Amino acid sequence: MHFTRLSSYKKADIPMIVRGDGCYIWDSTGRRYLDGLSALFVVQTGHGRQELAEAAAKQAGELAYFPIWSYAHPKAVELADRLADLTPGDLNRVFFTTGGSEAVESAWKLARSYFKRTGKPTKHKVISRNIAYHGTSMGALSITGIPALKQDFEPLVPSTLRVPNTNYYRRPDESQSLEEFGVWAADRIAEAIEFEGPDTVAAVFLEPVQNAGGCFPPPPGYFQRVREICDRYDVLMVSDDVISGFGRLGEYFGGHRYGYTPDIITVAKGLTSGYVPLGAMIASDRLAEPFLEGTNWFAHGITYGGHPVGSAVALANLDIMEREDLNKHVRDNSDLFRSYLSKLEDLPIVGDVRGDGYFFGLELVKDKATKETFNEEESERLLRGFLSSALFEAGLYCRADDRGDPVIQLAPPLIAGEEQFIEIEQILRSVLTEASNRL
Repeated sequence: MHFTRLSSYKKADIPMIVRGDGCYIWDSTGRRYLDGLSALFVVQTGHGRQELAEAAAKQAGELAYFPIWSYAHPKAVELADRLADLTPGDLNRVFFTTGGSEAVESAWKLARSYFKRTGKPTKHKVISRNIAYHGTSMGALSITGIPALKQDFEPLVPSTLRVPNTNYYRRPDESQSLEEFGVWAADRIAEAIEFEGPDTVAAVFLEPVQNAGGCFPPPPGYFQRVREICDRYDVLMVSDDVISGFGRLGEYFGGHRYGYTPDIITVAKGLTSGYVPLGAMIASDRLAEPFLEGTNWFAHGITYGGHPVGSAVALANLDIMEREDLNKHVRDNSDLFRSYLSKLEDLPIVGDVRGDGYFFGLELVKDKATKETFNEEESERLLRGFLSSALFEAGLYCRADDRGDPVIQLAPPLIAGEEQFIEIEQILRSVLTEASNRL
């Protein structure tokens, strides 16, 4: 199993999830759980959508597979055209993958290749943020800012750098306003570029709302400042929308939500609501230009990229999102979702509630007054020794995580409403109250 301590199941049964419908999943014993994480930030339109299953079956009956290596098929072309219409600015070139790590790998390869093709071969380094997660393949893992995930696989791809993230709750200067903190965090990117040398830095990879660490939203003006910095130093701005894209923030892409236009967007997960694996790197027309002339080519490809069945499901998934106006649904209900989570701030263990759209994190603390966090042993007992299993037993599937400070993350399907928010708050209140009493 992925990211799993296999020893945990020497004396325990592995939970077997056998069915899903709407916002809920069922295990092999018949117990129902609220899916508070959209499986893995994936199932935007909900479980059990027959329309998506039928789209997959129909396409498989017509053309189950064909590569897009020097050939094309209608569904990939149609999906690329539709994505180009949805993206901000001139991001019109779609390079399909099967997942998010591959999309991030593709973006870094494009950045390096682009600068080589345009006479700047020394621009190859990448900047990302502390604790940021960008994938597990060797290049994407190198960009990832979580040391514990990297140690077993080092040495990784060199030339990656880390800058501060946008965790306002843990800002280094308590006197900073939210806007001042955003300027400070963005300026650390300029500082890193200057230190390394602008002629060596190719790209900055940023999630619209950073996942790992517990849903860090950007301060007002942060992305505009980063855009200015990237333009000043001729550095590509990559928006990693693998989690944030396709409605998670109430828009198709983070750039729409926060008012910026990147050079590259990486997507996966919600593109098909997880019904079939599919991802993409979406690049601006400018970045494609060098590859459109003479013998130049982008020497990169993935066997299942642009898979006909995945493309057909993605198109049907976008149809559902448009027909049910799920972006508007998220925008209309995000504050209500936040309000139910914010009720939990009366618990001594809940230090901060943060996030946006249908993507929130609760940071857990030992002392609210001082923001003192848990040490490694305490975090182990709290998260793995109690919370993860207790929340699931109580009927809520979500994530208890400590890749930064201990957090609980929540990202229900985009069809969720007040009924689910009430259920989430009630289960969290019960389990977190017990956790507080155990401390």
